[in-house]
Amino acid sequence: MSTPSSGTVPPVRVALVDDQQLVRAGFRMVIDSQPDLEVVVEAGDGAQAVRALDPAARTATGPVDVVLMDVRMPAMDGLEATERIVARATPELPAPKVIVLTTFDLDEYVLAAIRAGASGFLLKDAPPEEMLAAIRTVHRGDAVIAPSSTRRLLEHLVTALPEDEAAAAEHPAHQAVAQLTDREREVLVLMARGRSNTEIGQDLYVAEATVKTHVGRILAKLGARDRVQAVVTAYETGLVRPGA
Repeated sequence: MSTPSSGTVPPVRVALVDDQQLVRAGFRMVIDSQPDLEVVVEAGDGAQAVRALDPAARTATGPVDVVLMDVRMPAMDGLEATERIVARATPELPAPKVIVLTTFDLDEYVLAAIRAGASGFLLKDAPPEEMLAAIRTVHRGDAVIAPSSTRRLLEHLVTALPEDEAAAAEHPAHQAVAQLTDREREVLVLMARGRSNTEIGQDLYVAEATVKTHVGRILAKLGARDRVQAVVTAYETGLVRPGA
């Protein structure tokens, strides 16, 4: 399994939240095998995760960069835990990025978790390489998780799509989408199709740095925390439709 060189850069610090101990042990084994990744927190339910990832706790034990968060757990589910963890962020200690672990039968929870602040989602039966790539890309903040499956998942998730333009216009984010330039709309559509910055640059014949600038402006205009939220907005406002 190939890994990027860690050099002098400190490893990405990961928290595992899942009520199945064997699942956590398997994830830890895979993650800790990588020189640039390190599991620093484990929790068996959402309540434990909220306590462990409270800003005061993280100040004492060190930061957590990425959380792998199961959805269905006792005591507190992943949705509520994600919302609380993101809400407790401070300017001095930003919230960690949350990756929601899902299966197709929990779709409504996943979309709600993304709205609550999760940065993306990953199928629980994804191969180890895809999980490792998801952690790295979310930590970088410059790519949608697992482009090959992101579009399929989003199309499956976003079921309450507007039926026509009039209904789309009623969506709270419609005005923000309307403020995008033609080029920004092009970039957002390609983001929704799971294209990376490099691929978008190739599609539009522009430099990757230019794409990053467009993405930054799109996120600012939509008030989105990251690319995943922006893509969800593109589907919900009718800018992109399943199968399009």
